Amino acid sequence: MNTNKTRSLLLCLAVYLAALLIAFLCVRVMRDGHLLYAALIADVAATVAVFTCSMLLDNSSLYDPYWSVAPPLIAVYWLTARGNTDAVSTRSLITGALLLLWAFRLTYNWSRQWRGLGHEDWRYRAFRERFTSLYWPVSFLGIHLLPTLIVFLGCLPLYSVMAPGASAVRPLGLLDLAAAAVTITAILIEALADRQLHAFKRKSGESGRILNSGLWARCRHPNYLGEMLFWWGLFLFGLAADPAHWWFILGPLAVSTLFLGISVPMMDRHLMQRKSGYAEHVEQVPALIPRLFRR
Repeated sequence: MNTNKTRSLLLCLAVYLAALLIAFLCVRVMRDGHLLYAALIADVAATVAVFTCSMLLDNSSLYDPYWSVAPPLIAVYWLTARGNTDAVSTRSLITGALLLLWAFRLTYNWSRQWRGLGHEDWRYRAFRERFTSLYWPVSFLGIHLLPTLIVFLGCLPLYSVMAPGASAVRPLGLLDLAAAAVTITAILIEALADRQLHAFKRKSGESGRILNSGLWARCRHPNYLGEMLFWWGLFLFGLAADPAHWWFILGPLAVSTLFLGISVPMMDRHLMQRKSGYAEHVEQVPALIPRLFRR
């Protein structure tokens, strides 16, 4: 790891520790309020802190690990906020372990690819060129705040599992088994897709070749598929814990809408501009639903 990247990662860690401190102060102030509202306020406050540092350092990619860092912290807050650690259920332990596995792997994958503060995601650079002087308001609303709110919606089922007395009422059942199966499958799909993509980039570089092997031969965006499935798995855990919170389905629906409506089309347009033959690839390979047999 080069010196510049090491310094950038240490600075990023300092930013997130400061954001965590701000979030902690928020929940302390709201310690008598509803746990959902307190977590939301703390989440938004931490996002504002990270955004401020992104603006000062002139790099919106500083926010990128927030997607995987925030959910475990929100889960821990809901689990411990009322001092209910003596009543931790088997369901909360299983869900928490899978959540930590997902978060660690995704954060590690980000840190491996991020080249430091001199590097910014291509999507953010495109926003800079498109919005010019309005870039930072757009960055706050579209790059920082919107994903935070979507991830918070995705975390709502964790409240059903982690909140005081929530999941101890209902014993483990078939729905928990289905939830574990979906969540584990999602993590494995993401891990394998990212591994195959990393190996392909290391081998081919910027050659203009199209990744059309492994999971990527079955669908164009297996990493997005795995991410969407993960949030549906969390929803199933929440539904098993408390069916009355069925409306928490807004979470995985919001995440799926983000990927289907923004991430997939944006990535496809980007690759069409960079790789000849990608338009034909789009016609031959489905975006997310894997095909069983290659043509």
